[in-house]
Amino acid sequence: MSVLRAADAFAAHGRSRVRHAVSSGRWQRPVRGVYVTHNGPLTTNDRLEVALAGSPPGAALAGGTAITVDGLDGFEPPVVHVAIPEGADRPQLPGVVTHWSTRLGEQDVHPARTPRRTRTERSVIDLASWAASDRHARAAVLAAFQQGLVEARGMHRALDRRSPVRRAGLVRESVLDAEGGLQSLPELDFDELVILAGLPTPTRQRAVRAPNGRYYLDVEWEELGVAVEIHGLPHHGVVQWSQDLVRANEVVIAGPRLLVFTSYVVRHEPGVVLDQLVRALRSGGWHGVVKPIDRRPGRRPGPRARAV
Repeated sequence: MSVLRAADAFAAHGRSRVRHAVSSGRWQRPVRGVYVTHNGPLTTNDRLEVALAGSPPGAALAGGTAITVDGLDGFEPPVVHVAIPEGADRPQLPGVVTHWSTRLGEQDVHPARTPRRTRTERSVIDLASWAASDRHARAAVLAAFQQGLVEARGMHRALDRRSPVRRAGLVRESVLDAEGGLQSLPELDFDELVILAGLPTPTRQRAVRAPNGRYYLDVEWEELGVAVEIHGLPHHGVVQWSQDLVRANEVVIAGPRLLVFTSYVVRHEPGVVLDQLVRALRSGGWHGVVKPIDRRPGRRPGPRARAV
């Protein structure tokens, strides 16, 4: 190991030899109480180990830092996040943010992986909790599912242990979306919006034939020439995103006007969805009356809110 706490370095090499190694330029001391046994640039792993060595015993990489080490793409934070035992002195380390935690046992911290870090599910929850926005938090949770790093059962267990935590409801909601195939629950939310607003009843999952295969429309008002696609996963990879656009083009070519919404917008911005949907239906000839609903962002459109 190239990164050592002072006590370990002195025990292994002797205090005088360690000091001579630093003074001669063979070793370096990037922060107080931590030594690096080479004089080259610090690697990414070195920087993470320095953050841990400079933190109180029992510390672990956490949040976006930990999940990035586990393989999540697209969410590496600009600083290193470290969880430390609650009440421990916070170290003053450049580029490091510390978080007190009472849960740093083996259920939450992997006992064998290095650098020492929280388990993947716990890391996802912390990343979402510490994210700058709800959108970023939700995208991170869904990306962890998309990239095959977590599964619903493990996330539910980790949430049960971690709660209460900021955005626990949003994280649980996103896990449920993933668990339902990223379609069924968002479509249920859309149905509630349509019913409460008094809009005409659409048909669902109608097959549309195209030159390169058969597609199924999530929702359609065939007589009005309007169709809706609900995407449950906003954090697409480029290939999947490209395929979705091609599919949407085929639907439009086949006839109906196509509106595309993410499940996040359906659930948290129902006023936007309703406004665009009503205008599309009216352009197709519908002249019905729209019932008022609660359009506050973040409010569920219907009475069947799930407990989280």
